[in-house]
This record gives sequence, structure tokens and C-alpha cells, in this order.
Amino acid sequence: MTNITQRVDAAVQSALDEKRIVGAVIAVMKEGEVAHFKAYGQSDREAGRAMKEDDIFRLASISKPIVTAAAMRMIELGKLSLDSAVTDFLPGFKPKAPDGSTPTITIRHLLTHTSGLSYDFLQPLDGPYNTIPVSAGIDGDFTMEDNLDRMVQAGLTFPPGAMWLYSVAIDVLGAILAKIEGTDVEGVVSKYVTGPMAMADTSFHVTDAARLVQPYSNAAPEPVRIGDNWKQPFVPGCGPINLGVSRAFNRNAFQGGGGCMNGKAMDIVRMLDAIRAGGAPILSEATTKQMMSNQVGPLRILFDPTGNTAFGFGGSILLDPAASGSFLSPGSWQWGGVWGHSWFVDPTRKTTIVNLTNTTLEGMAGQLPRDIQQAVVGT
Repeated sequence: MTNITQRVDAAVQSALDEKRIVGAVIAVMKEGEVAHFKAYGQSDREAGRAMKEDDIFRLASISKPIVTAAAMRMIELGKLSLDSAVTDFLPGFKPKAPDGSTPTITIRHLLTHTSGLSYDFLQPLDGPYNTIPVSAGIDGDFTMEDNLDRMVQAGLTFPPGAMWLYSVAIDVLGAILAKIEGTDVEGVVSKYVTGPMAMADTSFHVTDAARLVQPYSNAAPEPVRIGDNWKQPFVPGCGPINLGVSRAFNRNAFQGGGGCMNGKAMDIVRMLDAIRAGGAPILSEATTKQMMSNQVGPLRILFDPTGNTAFGFGGSILLDPAASGSFLSPGSWQWGGVWGHSWFVDPTRKTTIVNLTNTTLEGMAGQLPRDIQQAVVGT
């Protein structure tokens, strides 16, 4: 047993003992080789089903780097560009800015979450994303066209490029990619990412229900089982994150590039580590360097109150990890998913960590992600 395995085991066991999570699969790659891969706890507590290494998780925003990688490959092929206008592909997508104008939104704006679009859980309950409503893609059965129309009705929260705000932008991007290819978003990611990477269990719809992990929400004295129409509190003063477990089986719901995919830990860590290592077989090294570097200049993400985190393509960039309470190296690339996930790519250490749990918000933004970081790269 390696020292990494011993330390990760201890970190996860502590989370299990303290009932912060119900189960997890943790995968770590160092210098292109698997350094740790193990399942912990239960995938379904009530059914008494143990977590297995090849279990499938609802990925939430881990969908974003997958769809982003597909977009970057299509940009390499000249099918669109970072400066292309959204209306070049979706002529009717013209949400208005607060001043009533209809500004140009570019592919770059979508990729960097600087478009002016938003999420329902980042607006008050009486905000347009909650009253219209606009789906974040983790529940509901709107069609793609319907949800895009709802975004236009809701309008922009600021002029494109003025600030950073997490948003439905990657859902819009997925719709653009699908239109260019004449297929659905599944077809796009299969052609450019999941197919070349042999990620057979990464998709928008689950057919093997026995392998799909049951999600939970943190509560005392133990996590609570999540069903449909679950309202997960997130940002004080804003609407909840609307979660729904049956969406994974709904083939009629839109394939949102920002949060609708499902997959397993080993596939995700292999894909992210391929980007870390230079992109083969899906991207060029020049493109992966773009993805893992600051693309928003002086803007900073709203989830790091220290102001030490920028954004690249597909994930955030840690500028000063120590100031943000991280054990990673400067320039590390990372993000997560609201069902209870987090991932970290440390190019300096040639290390990639994927932490998939079935418990929100602990697995995404609780103590466990930091403990796993420390177990893998801390001294």
C-alpha cells in the first residue's frame, strides 16, 4: 500500500465516520500512471449496496470540461472560433443587456462564463431565472429550444465581458456544437472526446440503473436521500439548486453541456490527465495550455472570496493556492460538480485528482476535497 493510498484512505474514512459522505470513488494519476483508485462506503445506503470502482455518477458540472474539450477540438478544426458570435449559429439567441441593448456574445464569453448569462441558484427567488424559469440542467424536462428561449426572455445580468458569473453558458455552447455537427450534444462529445478516449460509460442518459449511484444531501445526524424535486440550498439569498434523480433516464430532456452527463471516476481522471499531459488523443498541446491558463485577465471567480482564482477554459485557475487554502501548485486547474464532486489538475506535480462522492455539498465544497488534496500532494 502506497503512502498516498494510506493517506487518502484515512481522509475518506474520517468523512464516512463523521457521516459527511455516504460513499465515494477516488482516482489519482501521477506522471501519467494510476497512483490511487478505490471505492469507499455505499452507493445506496438504504439498499445496502457497496460502492464499486466502476459505478456511474451523475456528473453535474464535470460535464463542462468534457463539452469544453469538444469545443476546443472543433475550434482547432476551424469549425468555429473563440471570437465567433453566438448568433452566427443560433440567430434567435439575442438576450438583452440591462440597458436594453442586444450585445454580441462570443464563444469566448461562453467558455469563460463572462457572457452575462446566469444560473437560477445565483439569483434571488424573484429573479428572472427563477420566475420564468430557466433550467440549470440538473432537473426538469425542457427541450433545448425551450430552455434557450427562456434564457433570452431572462436577459443578461451584465454586458458580455464585464465580469465573471457562473452560468448556463456551456448549455448554449453545447447547442451550438450540436447545430454545427448536425447531431445532438451526445454525438458531439462522442465524436471528439468520449469516443477517442474510450469513455464508454460517459453519456447523457443512463441505461445500467444498477450501476448508477444514489445521491444524498448533507444533514444531521446523517445525509438525507435525494429524490426528484430536491431543493438544495447553496448561496444565501438566492434560489436553491433544483436537483432531480430521474433526469438521468429521461431521453427527452435537453442534453445540457453544463451539467447533464453521467460517468465514472476512471474515465474522468484519464480524460483530465490527458489534457494535463498535452492533449493526445483529443487535443493539441497548444490548446491544452490555453485551457489551463487564465483566460479572464483581471476578473476573478465569485466562489473564492480571497480573489486568488481566475478562470481558464473548462475550469478555474489557482493563482495563489496557499492564500485560497489549497495544497496545490500555482496554476493548477480545477472545478467540481454539485452532486458531490471535485477535480484538481496540478501541472507542476503532473498530478490529477478526481473525487466523486454521492453526497452534496461535502464532496464538492466541504472538508473532504481539501483533505484529499493534502493526502495526495501535501507534505
